[in-house]
Amino acid sequence: MAKQVKFLQGNEAVCEGALYAGCRFYAGYPITPSTEVAEILAAKLPKVGGRFIQMEDELAAMAATLGGSIAGKKSLTATSGPGMSLKMENLGYGYLTEIPCVIVNVMRGGPSTGLPTGPGQSDVMQARWGTHGDHPCIALTPSTVQEQLNETVRAFNLAEKFRMPVLLLTDEIIGHMREAVEIPEPGELEVIDRKRPTCDPKDYLPYKPEADGVAPMADFGSGYRYHITGLNHLPDGFPSNDGKLAQADEIRQQKKVDDHYDEIVHVEELLCDDAEILIFAFGSTARSAKEAVQLARAEGIKVGLFRPLTIWPFPDKHLAKYRGKVKRVIVPEMNLGQTALEVERVMRGMPEVEGIFQIDSEPINPITILNKIKGGK
Repeated sequence: MAKQVKFLQGNEAVCEGALYAGCRFYAGYPITPSTEVAEILAAKLPKVGGRFIQMEDELAAMAATLGGSIAGKKSLTATSGPGMSLKMENLGYGYLTEIPCVIVNVMRGGPSTGLPTGPGQSDVMQARWGTHGDHPCIALTPSTVQEQLNETVRAFNLAEKFRMPVLLLTDEIIGHMREAVEIPEPGELEVIDRKRPTCDPKDYLPYKPEADGVAPMADFGSGYRYHITGLNHLPDGFPSNDGKLAQADEIRQQKKVDDHYDEIVHVEELLCDDAEILIFAFGSTARSAKEAVQLARAEGIKVGLFRPLTIWPFPDKHLAKYRGKVKRVIVPEMNLGQTALEVERVMRGMPEVEGIFQIDSEPINPITILNKIKGGK
């Protein structure tokens, strides 16, 4: 049977992916270029038994998203620009308390309200380090409208499996473009649900991890009573000032991601086997980079594209195999060099990393990248 194909906007595809993954709660506050996610889910969630709440601000929206998840519903929020900054305090709470949820950041220019509402890719480091303290981070970077759907499903799966917030870092270009999207049949894509306790409620410890570093999570209201606090805590959830315990627990949280690098980190490597020049690009910029690579190849230039679908954890292991192998590495990105710093860390000067950094709210076009490949400025 032929697959169902829809002509979807990128933000619309996020909604399709969220519903496919089992999302049944959305809390948000409208801000372009993410607003369509809220508008569409406000209409669709009630039809599948879900709930939609427009909160009074972004802080409350993040808090409500965490609350929805604690109550047992797969939960989503979406935002852009300064809205993401406002979510940071409660996002940190979500990390320490290990509450699974998905946060969609449709990146635009900045800081502050910046240039609304042009595209940007300046929230890469904010995604990793924007909230205070040490914590693991998973952030996905789709480049097509199809990937907006598929990676949203994957974001929910990772959030549920590793019991933590997961970020979908998209941008205004992909969020607002339209492409043909194959709608997966039920069961075609894997859908993961969180582990729930099977023990007697009186024996339940909400922060006692199993062998994979993840503790089962009970739904509030299901008979399992437990305490949640933003303070470092004991396995029963109650606060503790034991520094050694806090250190061990935060290391455990980091390891539950680090130990599953191969499962979490996805990349696309296009024409890289014989490449002398490597282009590292993500999101909408990777679309221009792919076109530039094809144009360069047509001129006999050996260039390849390295495209991370997972930007955090950074794809060190995948990228390191090109250290000392390629002659040049070029990083085009719509910021002033945030990802290039990570690429430099991995390449260790072998070779030096060259950047194309642009923050004028215009996309980096393929000819700009092609000229850089050919040695132009």
